[in-house]
Amino acid sequence: MVVTGAGGQLGRAVCAQAPDVVALRREDLDITDDAGVRAVLEPGDVVLNCAAYTAVDAAESDVAGAFARNETGPAVLAAACTALGATLIHISTDYVFDGTGTRPYEPGDATGPTTVYGRSKLAGEQAVLRLAPDAHIVRTAWVYTGDQRDFVATMRRLERERETVTVVDDQIGSPTFAPDLAAGLFELVGSVAADVRSIAPILHATNAGRASWFELARAVFAGVGADPERVRPCSSAEYPSSTPRPAYSVLSNRAWTDAGLTPLRDWRLALDDALARPDQ
Repeated sequence: MVVTGAGGQLGRAVCAQAPDVVALRREDLDITDDAGVRAVLEPGDVVLNCAAYTAVDAAESDVAGAFARNETGPAVLAAACTALGATLIHISTDYVFDGTGTRPYEPGDATGPTTVYGRSKLAGEQAVLRLAPDAHIVRTAWVYTGDQRDFVATMRRLERERETVTVVDDQIGSPTFAPDLAAGLFELVGSVAADVRSIAPILHATNAGRASWFELARAVFAGVGADPERVRPCSSAEYPSSTPRPAYSVLSNRAWTDAGLTPLRDWRLALDDALARPDQ
């Protein structure tokens, strides 16, 4: 298996579970370079594309950079996989939806991204499906490891540094532990390699359950032995961002389980394991 974006959050989690993969970091491979991509792929490869431009706020002023990484790169990978007889599994995001839903999003629900990041990721999905009809797209959301600079890691740090922390309580999603997602992706790779044809082209994979950022922050405080009452709620309007976040990001895992794949465990159980790791 070839993993692109191996230096990123999810890519590192994937490679930690399978050190024998071909791990390609950004400095190893520019996924927008067609010749470079074709030079590293071989017929029969399964390519897991974890490479992405994920700086949501920065994307608003770096439109070209976001689309290069999130649309052009996946298009190059898809075309190369088709030409060489390789299989592509591409990672996408909840940001392809408008975030106004009230029930878990199904893969076939209407998209409507409201940010440059979301539009660039949707354009990447469309390019992959156009250029590699046998590819699979896996959308996920709220991914963390808890030991770098993600939300969980930030809450761990702020618990040590501040008496109270204020966190938005009106954005809902499914916190997803990167190692759990990585394990699910390995199962998907195995099913694809076994030529299981019941797998839908677009799947959703997150840890089960849902929470607000406020609820997740309280769970982090409680998990490290701190008083969760030190976390205070606020609305998104009270904590304005340069780029609006989706109010609702819960993704349905129905297509995932219909394909015979194991659903990811409840997010609280995963968080317990994340908090057992030392943070940095």
